[in-house]
Amino acid sequence: MNHSQPHSAASTGGTHRREFLADLGMGFTGLVLGTMLNDQSRAAGKTPAPAGQPHFPAKAKSVIWFFMNGGTSHLESFDPKPALNKHAGKTIEESPYESTVLDSPFYRKNVRDFGGKPRALMAQIYPLQIGYQKRGESGLEISDWWPHVGSCADDLALVRSMWTTDNDHAAQLQFHTGRHIFDGFYPSIGSWVHYGLGTLNENLPQFVVMGPPPGDCCGGVGAHDGSYLGPEHSGVKMSIDPKNPLPFGTPGQSVTLSERRHQLDLLSDLNQLSSVEYPEDPQMQARIKANELAFRMQMSVPDVVNLNQETAATQQLYGLDRKETQNMGRQALAARRLVEQGVRFVQIYDGGGGGGGWDAHAKLKENHSRNCQRVDRPIAGLIKDLKQRGLLDETLIVWATEFGRTPGAERSDGRDHHPYGFSVWMAGGGLKGGIAHGATDEIGFHAVEDRHYVTDIHATILHQLGLDPRELEVPGQKRLEIDYGHPIHDIMA
Repeated sequence: MNHSQPHSAASTGGTHRREFLADLGMGFTGLVLGTMLNDQSRAAGKTPAPAGQPHFPAKAKSVIWFFMNGGTSHLESFDPKPALNKHAGKTIEESPYESTVLDSPFYRKNVRDFGGKPRALMAQIYPLQIGYQKRGESGLEISDWWPHVGSCADDLALVRSMWTTDNDHAAQLQFHTGRHIFDGFYPSIGSWVHYGLGTLNENLPQFVVMGPPPGDCCGGVGAHDGSYLGPEHSGVKMSIDPKNPLPFGTPGQSVTLSERRHQLDLLSDLNQLSSVEYPEDPQMQARIKANELAFRMQMSVPDVVNLNQETAATQQLYGLDRKETQNMGRQALAARRLVEQGVRFVQIYDGGGGGGGWDAHAKLKENHSRNCQRVDRPIAGLIKDLKQRGLLDETLIVWATEFGRTPGAERSDGRDHHPYGFSVWMAGGGLKGGIAHGATDEIGFHAVEDRHYVTDIHATILHQLGLDPRELEVPGQKRLEIDYGHPIHDIMA
């Protein structure tokens, strides 16, 4: 080692012995440290992240965000329209709803679906593919494909008047960041929460991602990326395998706990010696902290995802006893255990990859019945479990998808993309239950009452967590007014 001049990875571009040992021996240490060091270099001259304190009293502590990739039909889920059955087989031009389409503020702005008369008005109205019922004391109308979530109707705040601008699957990215993919990549909602509130548990990641994310065509990992906030605010991908819950998070199963502890001790000794020689080296201090943090995460995360600690009744509530619901059930149950331990934001994707598994251009009935069967029971199980544990009031559950589906048929038995009016629901976290806010027109074509762009969901989440998005400004980064969104006060308790 040359003691004649200070050295670091940034100054030499090389890899020192202690760095090589740390990254090779500790696995996840390299990832944790990389975000720390990257943040230091990117944060030069930048105002530090907030101190982790809400701007005003918070109603919620954590968020569990379910996202159905591909575009779930609002018409066969949470906004059923009987007029579709009454006029099924007619073209929209032949039905009483021609003016509904022509008067839509979106009609002539979209080329793919509704940019010309043949596509917009000559499409045949496609009937509902499943029945629906009034659910709970509130009487919310919910599809028969969602019986378990429907049994939680009195806990749901339905927003039936969402809209977005991307008519293709990059709307997945847009829902998470508020920006069209042509604008570039911006911080996701989970990253803003992490940036604004920091940690409640230093042994766990504060922004966890489970399930297959959007495909590269749809924004990919940008949907849970920290962007200019820094990579330490990006979501940490986690699996539900207790043997390997953090990809690249351990040096391998062959390395025992005792060996990892010895590795950490050796690395700590080496780094402490060097930190005495170079006390002003911020990268050295970051590396020492990263070693400790990585080890704590390696020890804590497997325990959280060890679902065998749960009772048989709880496992059954989430559908772990059924093959079709087991995967989502494990993720939902792990999410509950994570927020119990102080994780701020848990993002669960369903149907990721490519355009997304809910993209029912054809065979909608087959697609949605299968997908709903997989996720309905586990999501409802989470609501019921949190409620009986007294945790629902402080945990905000969000169910969303990038857009809805068209009222007209695309390929005789499917529906096309539809960003002009669709549904989202939330539960817990200080929101009202058993309420439907906003509305689409009689055939679900576009939002006509209390319309909300996707960042209004962001603003509602941040408000319930005690955060004002305008107080989270980052110098040098210009945000548009629409980026901030508007909290939906009508659904707040």
